[in-house]
Amino acid sequence: MLLLTLRFYATGSFLNVVGDLNGVHKATASVRKVSDAIASLSGEYIRFPRTNEEIQEVMGAFYVIASFPRVIGTIDCTHVKIQSPGGDNAEAYRNRKGYFSLNVQTVCDHNLRIRNIVCRWPGSAHDSHIFNNSNLRHEFERAVFGNNLLLGDSGYKNRNFLLTPLLNPITRAENLYNEAHIRTRNCVERSYGVWKRRFPVLANGVRLQIRTIQSVVVATAVLHNIACDEGEEVPPVDADIEAAINADNIIPQEQNYYHAAYNNRTRHNLIVNYFNNLDN
Repeated sequence: MLLLTLRFYATGSFLNVVGDLNGVHKATASVRKVSDAIASLSGEYIRFPRTNEEIQEVMGAFYVIASFPRVIGTIDCTHVKIQSPGGDNAEAYRNRKGYFSLNVQTVCDHNLRIRNIVCRWPGSAHDSHIFNNSNLRHEFERAVFGNNLLLGDSGYKNRNFLLTPLLNPITRAENLYNEAHIRTRNCVERSYGVWKRRFPVLANGVRLQIRTIQSVVVATAVLHNIACDEGEEVPPVDADIEAAINADNIIPQEQNYYHAAYNNRTRHNLIVNYFNNLDN
């Protein structure tokens, strides 16, 4: 069992120990090799639903949560704390809370599995900028996933394939839309809590080179998905880790893309033709 074989890595102990050994190149190289090996499995374990059967399964499971139709993923970003990378571009890694980080974009499913991950942007990068420059955006624009949807928060621009909440819902249908949106989108927020409890180093901070940190983050995402598949119990809540997780999740955004109710065809149609006819 891969999880049992890699338990020392998975608990974060290996990463935390090596992260404290600044200048010990042999130990750092070991982390990089192990992380690269696990991260290389990402094509197998971090996969967006592609076949009709996979899409229908994920879409149906999301629908059960709050009756929001056609959803195949919930998207957001989370910050992984790092030490200053040094050099001329170091300040690009300082996020709006004032500490250095990588801003990591993920899409998760109803089971909190990470279906897509982008781990190459510094902490100052805005969530919407990361998505705009992602392969996933281009795939949705090419209708690779048909008319299915992502749900994101107001840090994203509302699109026909990525729906955001309404700022001031007024009608019954608008309120039903917002409620279903929030409850369904909550999957991605919960996934960060579980992921970082499994791997506390993601919340407490990684003291390695950027290239190695990127590999570590993807490796932990692979192991997180294996843990989800195997039904691994979520580690108990630790007050210090929860404080670090919460600090990562409340970083203010420079932009806010809330819009009026009907400036988007897909959202307009859903509100008028679906949520307006949905029973309370």
